[in-house]
Amino acid sequence: MTYMIRFKISLLLLCLAGQIGAQEPALKLGAERLDVLVPLLEGKRVGLVVNQTSILEHTQEHLLDALLGKHVQVKKVFAPEHGFRGTADAGAEIKDSRDLRTGIPIVSLYGKNKKPTAAQLADIDVLLFDIQDVGTRFYTYISTMHYVMEACAENDKECIVLDRPNPNDFVDGPLRREGFESFVGMHPIPLLHGLTVGELARMIQGEKWLTTTPDTCRLQVIPMENWKHGDPYWLPVKPSPNLPNDQSIRLYPSLCLFEGTQISIGRGTYFPFQVIGFPDRKYGSFTFTPVSLPGFDTNPVQKDKTCYGVDLRELPFEGGFTLRFLFDFYQKAGQEQAFFFTRPQWFDLLAGSKELRLQLIKGVSEEEIRASWQPELEAYKKIRKKYLLYTDYVE
Repeated sequence: MTYMIRFKISLLLLCLAGQIGAQEPALKLGAERLDVLVPLLEGKRVGLVVNQTSILEHTQEHLLDALLGKHVQVKKVFAPEHGFRGTADAGAEIKDSRDLRTGIPIVSLYGKNKKPTAAQLADIDVLLFDIQDVGTRFYTYISTMHYVMEACAENDKECIVLDRPNPNDFVDGPLRREGFESFVGMHPIPLLHGLTVGELARMIQGEKWLTTTPDTCRLQVIPMENWKHGDPYWLPVKPSPNLPNDQSIRLYPSLCLFEGTQISIGRGTYFPFQVIGFPDRKYGSFTFTPVSLPGFDTNPVQKDKTCYGVDLRELPFEGGFTLRFLFDFYQKAGQEQAFFFTRPQWFDLLAGSKELRLQLIKGVSEEEIRASWQPELEAYKKIRKKYLLYTDYVE
């Protein structure tokens, strides 16, 4: 089921609920609070850090178009990984261009230029960040937000973050350790951080994680209305090319670690992050063949090879983080070299340290591995509480 179909069904169900009886107040995204936002932008030159997820759900209007319709002076758009329209492959070069509809310049914030430069901000007074996150440490949109905050601090620009729900709203997994900083792990937070982007921005600011002088920026978060931690959320637009539906988003935290191996998780198919396989019959009876697939992945792992494994598309999985898929395929591989091959460093960056990989090699049980995370997770939860904007669920 596509995002748009699911979204329209949700709207229909809400309408029916309204006819049957009282219903909960509708979610109002930070981007939809134009009555609060537009006055903050009056007379200012605005830069937008946005992509295809930056829509107002109830009108399906892009934030760029909505602000232009309110006569806000938008000078340029800054685009993260996957580009302004979200169609580029993971890791693909994003080039500067112009939006065909409005003619507004688009500046890439991926590749060599991850942080807006002083020259790019010379005609900007305020940067507006509005991008949908999926709640994992290695999803690079939050790294882009970090660099945007640094650029605002360095150049004395305002930074406004428009908040959106976290569809993987859990606190779980290993924390990133010192020495493993990267674009897929900029902060010492768990694999599942349990924050909205607005709350994470507040944490980055409050914990002084900006590596610049000054180490704080003029940050303002426009919070959502009628959402709290623990509330489910289904995205109306896919957040990136290889997360095409709700199931892929739920499985993403647990399957992304396979990116540090030679095991395929379905890139190069129409169901990425919903299958696992390798070109060897011992891995399972389900088969799929990754191919060059524009709009998804043009050079996937195990390209043009028949992979054997498991199909998770219909697996009942409510979300969170599990090691069971990793354990299953590591044991089937039979040896360290066959599993990690030439990518152990990438696995470590995704995991946040080398500890998980070494635990797998030593044969440590899943229960023992999870127990080893608990002291750091408990310490993190205490820090997290300082930055929450919404009623939290009981942990």
